[in-house]
Amino acid sequence: MSAKLKKIPALPDDAAAERFVAEADLTQYDLSGFRPSPFEFERKDAQINMRVPESLLEAVKTRARARGMPFTRYIRLLMEQDVARS
Repeated sequence: MSAKLKKIPALPDDAAAERFVAEADLTQYDLSGFRPSPFEFERKDAQINMRVPESLLEAVKTRARARGMPFTRYIRLLMEQDVARS
């Protein structure tokens, strides 16, 4: 950590975190330990079941692993991206 950068303070709840992000100059803080985090807000009530060629499933699993996510989440991501383009 650079001597010039401050540590992120402990934030006891969401309200404190929101205030901090809204008010702080984040360029003054060490953010090197932060990692992307996927957020999923909508509840998943529906379920699908489909048959696909094994080679296709293996290719999808390989791509999902390369992105560091479960293959079912990767399939959902592909569906969301396609629908968003429409």
